[in-house]
Amino acid sequence: MTDLVRRMVRTPGAVLRMHRRGGMPAVRTALWAVRSVRLVRRQLVRRTMAEVHLPAPPPGAAGQRTVLLGALRRSEANCLERSLVLQRWYGGQRIARTVVIGVTAPSTGFHAHAWLDGEPDGEAAAMTEILRRPAPPAWLAAAGEP
Repeated sequence: MTDLVRRMVRTPGAVLRMHRRGGMPAVRTALWAVRSVRLVRRQLVRRTMAEVHLPAPPPGAAGQRTVLLGALRRSEANCLERSLVLQRWYGGQRIARTVVIGVTAPSTGFHAHAWLDGEPDGEAAAMTEILRRPAPPAWLAAAGEP
């Protein structure tokens, strides 16, 4: 169980506030996001980025972008984890987004960063793109489709 989930369970007021603001879809979306970050972390230890598999977002998650971003922030997802979870969330809406990885020159102090193409990102402008990962076709399939 992650710290965010533990905090949510220990502070039922937070769950109630989230429920009041967005209903059960908000609660399910937050829990899905936290679980997805955890899954990405585990999978990237032993797999390549192309082999990462995440479950589909829960029903009603499409309207919960603010909840999703808050859960990603609270789960302390790094930029790659965040990008992959967001890519999967968009895929659940049949919106194809590409994960982009960029780096800065070693002479300026090497730094790597991941973001979604089309999402606002303050660091992306300073990066030289080295890799693009399109959304896996399976992530774009409607529920019940192969």
